Formats: sequence, structure tokens, C-alpha cells
Amino acid sequence: MSGTTPSAELVVAVLQFAPGADRAANLERLASLAREVAADGARLIAAPEYSSYFAPQLDESWLEAAEDLDGPFVTALAALAAETGAVIVAGMAERIPGESQRFSNTLVAVDASGVIAEYRKLHLYDAFGSRESDRIVPGPIVEPAVFEVDGIRVGLQTCYDLRFPEVTRRLADASAELVLIPSEWVRGPLKEHHWRTLVTARALENTIYVAAPDHAPPIGAGSSMIVDPMGVALASLGEQTGVAVARVSRQRVAEVREVNPALALRRFAVVPRD
Repeated sequence: MSGTTPSAELVVAVLQFAPGADRAANLERLASLAREVAADGARLIAAPEYSSYFAPQLDESWLEAAEDLDGPFVTALAALAAETGAVIVAGMAERIPGESQRFSNTLVAVDASGVIAEYRKLHLYDAFGSRESDRIVPGPIVEPAVFEVDGIRVGLQTCYDLRFPEVTRRLADASAELVLIPSEWVRGPLKEHHWRTLVTARALENTIYVAAPDHAPPIGAGSSMIVDPMGVALASLGEQTGVAVARVSRQRVAEVREVNPALALRRFAVVPRD
């Protein structure tokens, strides 16, 4: 797999908190949690969707809060990555040149040098009474966002993308062994059940690890989790701000795929719709 070490291992952490409209406070909370898990050996730290800024309504404040990829939020993440020695993944509202009324829902993976991978949400949350497309531009269909940390291939997708299994399958086809799904999974009837079921299913059907950080309540569902290729929840959270940490390994992926060679046995490929 990508010519990397068969025994590769990685300590991954997910951060659960409730970002708000105070961008400085969001960064402070993210940094505090990141330092906590880095002290425990985490080398890949994933924060939720919309970590840079969040407001309950998609109003014009989001346009004012949107930043460029070389703006204050990403610059602060790079400094934090340098301090902790970890790769940090977080969601942000990204400014789009030429767009005055919409922004991009973007994930960035950042090390001490800056952005090493980026992903723009493909499937917008026009469901359960919400309409992200009123303010957000859907990401273009490009090559899967996959990068490597400590020999483990890591893929990116966002929140509502979880309901579209082909997104994760495409990452698995690009050799991802761990997929991060930063989210703001809104609470509601059966929503936590959907969340846990779908996160587990994406791990099982692709025989990969899935790490999914969510917003803490009152708006988010919480329940951030890290699931292994057999669907085992290695670490999970309830409703409170906190962290979950787990060790992932290429050996575990290989062992599961020997027992359950579902990817090798499948008869269909993923292709984009026109």
C-alpha cells in the first residue's frame, strides 16, 4: 500500500467541542484540546467541521467570518502543528474569490509547513429542514483528498457526505486506510442513531478505520468516535466537550481484509454523475 511500512501505526485523536461565533475562543478551545492529546502521543488530531466559526443560522455573518487558506485560522493551525508535532485537521469557512454571497465548507490538513491537503464538502446539507446550498458552494469533484501520516494513508470527507457511501469508497480506492469525517451532525429525532450506524457502516464496508469528530451539544449530536475495520468503537464520547484517542495500524487493516475481502470481491466501481 503506497510502498509504506507494513507495520505502520498511528495515534489519532478526535476533538469534540461546540464552536461558536467567537473565532478566537474557538481557536483557544481547539488548541487546548490538541495540546492535551499531543501530550498523550497523538500524531494526527481531527477537529470538527466549522471549527473556525459557527452560528446556528447561515446568515451573512458567515461571509464575514470566511477566510482564505493563508488566513489567520490556518496560520494558527500551522503554529499549533509546529508546537505539538502533530498534523491537525479542522473544518473552516473558506472565502471564494468572486463569490459575494456564498463560501466553501472546507477541511484543511495542516502541519508545521502549512496546508498539506484540503477538501471541500461535496454533498451539501439540504435536508432535515436545512439548506446549506443557500450559502455554500459544493466542492468540485476532484481527486480524493488523501495524505500520509506515519505511514498511514488518511482520507478526508465532511459530515453529510457520510450518507453517501460512494464518497468513502472512493477514498478506500485511493488507498486510504483511515478516513476522517469532521462533522456538525445536528441533533434531532434518531439523528444520533443515524450517526453511529453510518460511521460504523463506512468502516465495515470499506475495511478501514473511521475517525469522526462532531460538535458537542446543544446543536451538535456529540458522540464523536473512532471505529476500526471490524466496526469496533475503539474510543467514543458522549455529549460533553472532550477527546477520544486510539491507535490505528496497517496490520489490523490487512488482517481484517484477509478475513473479509469485500473490496476485492466487489463487482462495481464508483463513477461521478454528470
